[in-house]
Amino acid sequence: MAGRYDPNPFEEEEEVNPFADPAARGKASGQSHYGGGAFFTTNPGSVPSATNSRLSPLPPEPADFNYGRGATVDIPLGTEKDLKKKEKELQAKEAELRKREQELKRKEEAAARAGIVIEEKNWPPFFPIIHHDIANEIPIHLQRLQYVAFTTLLGLFACLLWNIVAVTTAWIKGEGVKIWFLAIIYFISGVPGGYVLWYRPLYRAMRTESALKFGWFFLFYLLHIGFCIFAAVAPPIIFKGKSLTGILPAVDLISGNVLVGIFYFIGFGLFCVESMISIWVIQQVYMYFRGSGKAAEMKRQAARGAMRAAI
Repeated sequence: MAGRYDPNPFEEEEEVNPFADPAARGKASGQSHYGGGAFFTTNPGSVPSATNSRLSPLPPEPADFNYGRGATVDIPLGTEKDLKKKEKELQAKEAELRKREQELKRKEEAAARAGIVIEEKNWPPFFPIIHHDIANEIPIHLQRLQYVAFTTLLGLFACLLWNIVAVTTAWIKGEGVKIWFLAIIYFISGVPGGYVLWYRPLYRAMRTESALKFGWFFLFYLLHIGFCIFAAVAPPIIFKGKSLTGILPAVDLISGNVLVGIFYFIGFGLFCVESMISIWVIQQVYMYFRGSGKAAEMKRQAARGAMRAAI
């Protein structure tokens, strides 16, 4: 029974167009169709399926194998006139920068010929306020001495800062506000004054071997040593005695207030250490000054200056 419905194996198969309408293709071929999941045959005499309903086919969509990458995006580009204008602006800026660079180079060369050294501020690293480069600018045989001299500058800073702390404590304990204002004045004038008056001249003297700079250093460094010795004693003359943390105010205050007295004794120790290191520095600098022949050169320069002034 089943064999009579078998198709003729020798019959030519009808060519099927895959792009034709599925309904028309089904009617023409008379073969089996699938329609929305329902299976049925169109051969005559076959048993019909449970339902003859079929879903309408989806509308054809254009095939796009580039996944949207073939779509073009219109990006507005500047006109040729705008491009030329921008090019001219860039060329003008480049010419101006080149001109400034040449002007700066010319000034640096003129300063170098005149003996002017441009010092870039690089110390302290977190907030540069001074130029300081011992390792690269000071001769290697003088670097140790220069470092110790720089230590005395930092030591002066520490002494005067601790002096403010101790005097503030004494002021709180009832010694009056005048000594506190004096301690502030010592700090504000002492640290910058020490750098300008004796440390920078020594730095430049070591770098340039200038006899005049050495003489300037000796003059003001002696004043520095004298101030440190005076502060270590702090007699009640010239300055108000308790505005400096010397031995005399320390002995006087420790009987009334132990904490203030201890603070003053610490300040006394700091000024003593500062005085001793400073004395060592001036001795070493003077020995180098005499041994290098700078003393004779300074005498000749002084005599030459006096003669020039007399003429």
